[in-house]
Amino acid sequence: MKEKLKTSIQFTKNLFTTGAFKQTSRKVELEICSLLPKTGAQTIVEFGIGHGNITREILRTISPESRLIAFEVNPEFCEYVSEHIEDERLTIVNDGAENLRNYVEGSVHGVVSSLPLTLFPKELRKSILQTAYDALEPGAYYNQILYTRVHQKMLTSIFDECSVVRFINIPLEYVYHCRKLSKKS
Repeated sequence: MKEKLKTSIQFTKNLFTTGAFKQTSRKVELEICSLLPKTGAQTIVEFGIGHGNITREILRTISPESRLIAFEVNPEFCEYVSEHIEDERLTIVNDGAENLRNYVEGSVHGVVSSLPLTLFPKELRKSILQTAYDALEPGAYYNQILYTRVHQKMLTSIFDECSVVRFINIPLEYVYHCRKLSKKS
């Protein structure tokens, strides 16, 4: 209980970078990771690690040969996750998601994002989504948690396929599964 309270305080204190005042539910963690590749040596990217509950689920889901590169702008969250999750597959990057290509060469086999896109300027939102799309290998998914459906149009304008799963929580949570089908010329 004490840990949950500390997390809520930390999230609320950083509301404009976390976009949340609590950790995601277990059902949402499972859903957002459900389409990640589970075999082979894959490169998975996470945008926004918070206190690492989704990070842990990603690491449980992916293969031992895969790697997870997790982006987080809040240095306190980076430090917290570094201290609490020991896994050689995890690399934490204290930088914004829009800078993905500065850290990852080659194709990405899945992206999981809990970034508060609603709170970002439109140009930054579009840059992050386009960067993720361009990095994904054909057939791979960009998976996003949001508390609103307002950005569904932007997601469908960038990705080739998008579906959404709604979770009745307070607040409502939506998990978007957006797929890149092929390289756009």
